[in-house]
Formats: sequence, structure tokens, C-alpha cells
Amino acid sequence: MNQAGRTRREQIRQQAAAMFAEGTPAPEVAAALEVSTKAAYTWRRIWAAGGIQALASKGPPGPDPSLSDAQVERLERRLEQGAAAAGYRDQRWTLTRVAALTATMFGHRLSLQTVSVLLHRMGYSPQQPVHRAVERDERAIAGWRRWRWPAVKGSRAGWARGSASPTSPASR
Repeated sequence: MNQAGRTRREQIRQQAAAMFAEGTPAPEVAAALEVSTKAAYTWRRIWAAGGIQALASKGPPGPDPSLSDAQVERLERRLEQGAAAAGYRDQRWTLTRVAALTATMFGHRLSLQTVSVLLHRMGYSPQQPVHRAVERDERAIAGWRRWRWPAVKGSRAGWARGSASPTSPASR
């Protein structure tokens, strides 16, 4: 989580403490600050026990799993070289492969969700590869669809109208 996110949460908690000091009920604090009611009740209990200092953030629970801007740039240059340059047989970057790459490049492995968010911010989008035959002839397919398929399909007006009901005279 970045510093801006921590600062914003800190501001919200400060606002909550001020509202509690004014006597605002927890559900109204939750609605005003757009947080869950459970969070507002928890903050109120912590505030009542230790004041505004108790609501202050104790810092991140562990090391920040994200990469620095310089590391993101290095990763982006490395991804642009392609997956084959990293030793993979095909040119597909998967989340698992990118996570393994970050582990070898920077010494810590990111979660797949973190990798997904990071790739999205870098402008990459999830895609499924389309498997097509090498012999595929797009012009021949387009011609078949244009001229042959309508003749094979026939018109809807020529289809036999009927009923699936066994008691209907049209089904006999």
C-alpha cells in the first residue's frame, strides 16, 4: 500500500475521532465517511479506550509488497523483451511467470493479485490467446461465409413450422 493510501486512512480516522467527540453515533459516522458500520463501531471502541492516539496507524503490518518506480521501469523493459527471452517457449506472460520474474529480479515474490494490479497500471490487459490453425485462409473463410453459407443455411421462411407438442396436429 502506498503512502497516499495510508495518509487518506489516517485522515478518515481523525475525522471519525472528531465526530465521536461531538457525540455522533457510529452508524452516522459510517455513513458520512463511507465506511462500514462495523469499522465505525470498532473505531469508536478504540477511541473510547485510548483517545485519538489509539486510532493512529501503527504503520504497515509488514514490508510494502509493491515495487518502486525504478523497479517498475526495469520490469517493464524486461517484459517488453518477451517471455521467450526469459526462457519460456511461447510469448505469453502469465501472472505466475511475472511473479517469478519479479522474485528473480528484485528478491521478493509478489502475490498474483499484486502482479495483476501492477500489470494493469502498466497498461497491460488480460487476454486469452486465440488458437488457430496455421493453414487457416481468412479470404477463403470470408468467401464461404458470404456465398456458400446462405445457400446451405436456407431461409427462415422455408423452415418447417411446427410444434414440439405430441398432441399438436403440426407434429404428425
